[in-house]
Amino acid sequence: MRNSVIMAGFGGQGILLIGNMLAYAALEEGKHVTYMPAYGVEMRGGTANCTVVTSDEPIGSPIVGKPESVVVMNLPSLKKFESWIRPGGNLFLNTSLVAEDKKTRDDISFYPIPANNLATEMGNARLANMILIGAYVETTGVVSQTSLINSLSKVISERNTRFIPQNIEAIKLGAQQVKQLIP
Repeated sequence: MRNSVIMAGFGGQGILLIGNMLAYAALEEGKHVTYMPAYGVEMRGGTANCTVVTSDEPIGSPIVGKPESVVVMNLPSLKKFESWIRPGGNLFLNTSLVAEDKKTRDDISFYPIPANNLATEMGNARLANMILIGAYVETTGVVSQTSLINSLSKVISERNTRFIPQNIEAIKLGAQQVKQLIP
């Protein structure tokens, strides 16, 4: 099975981190994976996105024209990538920063997650990305939650390992939030 996702936001939101986590989780499960990050020269505050393709078979190209899913953290990313989602695909939208009515497509599944608000309630606004990746993995099943959580130690620097428990909590919260949206 092949699955592709584009994750997008602005620099500092942890987009490349969650893409990297997903890639490591897929590798842990023995899948083929490509991870292609892209970011503006501005770094923090500039644009950032990544494409992750996972498959049970070798992957011919990391380039994706019509991904199954898009995870969006801000309005410019929604405007750029919503049209790319294949019909029947998934849009995971951070509704703390983007109003639900900004979504324009009716031929895709829509998962509004107030990620920034939830992260702030947890006491750390920087956990919004973990909430969204938890929701994405729970919905698509592209990797297990266990593999995703195990990948944290590969992407979080040694000096920041004390934050891993809070990140795990945020991933689980994202999974819980999206379960409430699935009919």
